[in-house]
Amino acid sequence: MKTAFLLVSLQLAGHGSEPWKRHTIDDSSMGADGVRLADVNGDGLMDIATGWEEGGVVRAYLHPGHAKTKQKWPAVTVGRVQSAEDAVFADFDGDGNIDVVSSCEGGTKSMFVHWAPKSSDAILDPSKWKTEAIPVTAGKQSWMYALPRSIDGKNGIDLIVSSKGENGSVGWLEIPKDARQVSDWKYHKLQDAGWIMSLISIDMNKDGHKDILISDRRGPKRGIFWLEYPEPEAAIEPSQWKRHEIGGNDREIKFISQVDLDKDGRLDVIAIDTTSIIWFRSTESKWEEHVIPLPDGVGGGKSAVSFDVNHDGQNDLVFSCESAKAPLSGTRWLSYKDTPFDPVWQSHEIAGKAGIKYDRIVPSDVDGDGDLDILCCEERDQLGVFWYENPFGQ
Repeated sequence: MKTAFLLVSLQLAGHGSEPWKRHTIDDSSMGADGVRLADVNGDGLMDIATGWEEGGVVRAYLHPGHAKTKQKWPAVTVGRVQSAEDAVFADFDGDGNIDVVSSCEGGTKSMFVHWAPKSSDAILDPSKWKTEAIPVTAGKQSWMYALPRSIDGKNGIDLIVSSKGENGSVGWLEIPKDARQVSDWKYHKLQDAGWIMSLISIDMNKDGHKDILISDRRGPKRGIFWLEYPEPEAAIEPSQWKRHEIGGNDREIKFISQVDLDKDGRLDVIAIDTTSIIWFRSTESKWEEHVIPLPDGVGGGKSAVSFDVNHDGQNDLVFSCESAKAPLSGTRWLSYKDTPFDPVWQSHEIAGKAGIKYDRIVPSDVDGDGDLDILCCEERDQLGVFWYENPFGQ
């Protein structure tokens, strides 16, 4: 079942026409590519890992406290690697200090682990971080994204990893008991892939085990699907990971997210391609595809998420774009009047004319005022890593 909706532009008093305030976290390098969150120092606040693809650095940003979020954040370069596409936090060696793994494409085609200092007091000292290539990944694929989680139940955290292009695949890195012995990390391929954009750990079938929700942008098996997690002892066998199709095989799907958009008690999937947001609605027996065209005056779709932007009790849609050179906008949000099945969605400004190539949106209450702001990065106009302040404060 496919349904198409219309878009109109609407200016909400005081909020619809003016861009949201953008607060820069870091704009000192080139090609900021992705934001991944974790509390690395135990203060209850979300810190950020980012790879700078053209700048050749991987950085961590420590949340400075709610009163200082509008200033540039304390930062440390955890490693220097070329063509970093993604960086993610995890404590791989179990020493209580949060490390970083970067996934690199381009001419690098390797993954790296950046070991955190043994003393938490030295976390902002770049000389105390140690970078090592993961040999089993070296020169093999254009690595795009990594997702830390235990797979085989043996030695703590493993890594679900993905890539694009020649030899593109989805698989997992088995991390040995002594994680520092990176030469002993093993790669287990699960499936061929074209260009993986999203890896999400979520229990899709309510069996108590987290599966892997995936979007593949290109290739013969492109679209949205999920791999059903087998028992830990069977995880090494690719055939034990059953593939379940959701949709989007006729589209170039980019980043995806999940939300119960219509609040019927089932998690839906929100996807985006160049021209539309696609709501894959979960029903008892199938996935319904509802298409919401992007409004005029924006770039090509890149990322879409859903949350209640303006506290009216309804889930809205927030999306980012690439190819959004001025006068086009790179980020907006959409709302409906009565239900998400309304034939008309209304468009509201966020980014204005700044920026060209925005990345994945991450909702987070950055300033602690009770509403969700937007964390993002931009890699062509060199806006760097930043957050948009939600003007609908509670």
